Amino acid sequence: MLKRTITKFLPLVIFAALFSIAGASCSVIESWHGRPPKIDRSRSRYSAPEEAGKLGSAEITESSGLAASKCREDLFWTHNDSGDGPYLFAIDPAGRHLGVWRVPNAENVDWEDIAAFKDADGQCFVYIGDIGNSAKEKRERLLIYRVREPEVLPASASTVRQSARETAAADVLEFRYPDGLHDAETLLVHPKTARIYVVTRHRTEPAGVYTFDGGFGNGVLTARRIGEVKVPAVPFGFLTGGDIANGGTRLVLSDYFAAYELTLPNDADNFDAIFLSEPVAIDIGKRKQGEGIAYSAGGRSILATSEGVQQPLQRILRIEQ
Repeated sequence: MLKRTITKFLPLVIFAALFSIAGASCSVIESWHGRPPKIDRSRSRYSAPEEAGKLGSAEITESSGLAASKCREDLFWTHNDSGDGPYLFAIDPAGRHLGVWRVPNAENVDWEDIAAFKDADGQCFVYIGDIGNSAKEKRERLLIYRVREPEVLPASASTVRQSARETAAADVLEFRYPDGLHDAETLLVHPKTARIYVVTRHRTEPAGVYTFDGGFGNGVLTARRIGEVKVPAVPFGFLTGGDIANGGTRLVLSDYFAAYELTLPNDADNFDAIFLSEPVAIDIGKRKQGEGIAYSAGGRSILATSEGVQQPLQRILRIEQ
């Protein structure tokens, strides 16, 4: 009798066990991929995301960084992740391809982010962060390249890497962290002081914020840790890109889910205080693997790219209040 009862209910037992395993697997998957933040549009001060266009060049396969030119309002720069050569791609605000340039004295070991800067003489520069260290965080030689922004004209632009023209030679800054090896995908350059910040990427702890007391041409620098950032998502320190708005009072960071804006307190006399402010989540639309993010030249919108061929260029307009 007992044997027949067990046999009768055995399928139910197996089903319950499988259901339990499936539920546990979902929990593991959720824990690994994380959870997106809750978006409060009344706090974000940005409209719903819209597709501005698609990345026009088929050679942009892994747009890992994005920066708005400081010399042309209709020009953005992007680049591929590791595995590509040292190429800079120019695009317009709709993602249309404007040309590609090669940085002659650079190597793309793991380019992760890009920033732009305009000096007091009106000369524009592009900063490239060769700062990725995702392969078990064993990489010790980390670099930041600074190159004069090439003039983007139809007559001087190549549409394919094979015939790309060269930029001017880049200045090179080599650095190390003071507290071990880290992975990073966020490079920031302050629009007024040109101070460089690197924000690390972590799955289980807040992202660290580092800066330098020296600059290009000063040998191998040891970065200085000035704080940390924790965004309202899970994981809370897995940041993939960022940018500082032209006025120097707003900062945007991104992960695979959303963007997060930090605002400098009104009474702050040091930009570093911005990292103490509360990040406000911003909906930047669906992205295959979102990494590149930038303010437009005037700071009236945020644009975001994704890794993958001919991916959408997302635009999020700022709503003044």
